[in-house]
Amino acid sequence: MAPRWKGRAAEAKALAEPLSKIVSRLQSSLVESNCQGLLSGCSVLLAADPEQTELFNHACFGRPIITSEKDKQWFQLSLEEALYLCSVMKCIKIVGDDKCVKDEEQLWHYMTSKRACFPILFKAYSHLRMKNWVVRAGSQYGVDFVAYRHHPALVHSEYAVLVLSDEEGDRSARLRVWSDFHCTLRLCGSVAKTLLVLHVSKNGNGAMSSSSLEHYCVEERIVTRWNPEQSRENQAIVQKKLCKS
Repeated sequence: MAPRWKGRAAEAKALAEPLSKIVSRLQSSLVESNCQGLLSGCSVLLAADPEQTELFNHACFGRPIITSEKDKQWFQLSLEEALYLCSVMKCIKIVGDDKCVKDEEQLWHYMTSKRACFPILFKAYSHLRMKNWVVRAGSQYGVDFVAYRHHPALVHSEYAVLVLSDEEGDRSARLRVWSDFHCTLRLCGSVAKTLLVLHVSKNGNGAMSSSSLEHYCVEERIVTRWNPEQSRENQAIVQKKLCKS
């Protein structure tokens, strides 16, 4: 499925300002300001100056929170976004209620205690982010994430992403029966998205520490509906070409 750009100039604008460059500028700005986020339940709160606010919005990290402060904009980061900025991009630090900076292992234990499936979700999130996809929550479509080629203001999301693992109990039961496939594919088709299944294999490694992620493997599978009429038509075209030649 080809990208569905929002307007004639959207694609040109995206090409002129690649997402990788925007993320790199955000990374530099956060490092220079020694930015810190605050753990708050299942999210991380972070204050940004005007320049960082623009970069956060353009890079699509977090969601802005309306407050009375005029000189700062607060953002609410998901656990996946926060750990990615902290441990992968190395551009923010995260503190707890005690105002002490948490190291990666402390963050890992905190986040895995909040969500049992966090390890495979974070592996899938970072897998897509490192490929310069914008990754947002996909609960409104019944999936784990949705992936955009660039900023959502410029292009519609292309993929509805499901994260599966044979080692995650109930989560591995999804898409095991035909009715699950049928419902999910019909839903994706109705909103013009391609179903992308990311199968995360732990390769016998647990989730005791963040270093375990280095041994995880991600397999990408694109699932589409088979259209027999289209297949017959394509076959007829091929046969005609062969006859003419």
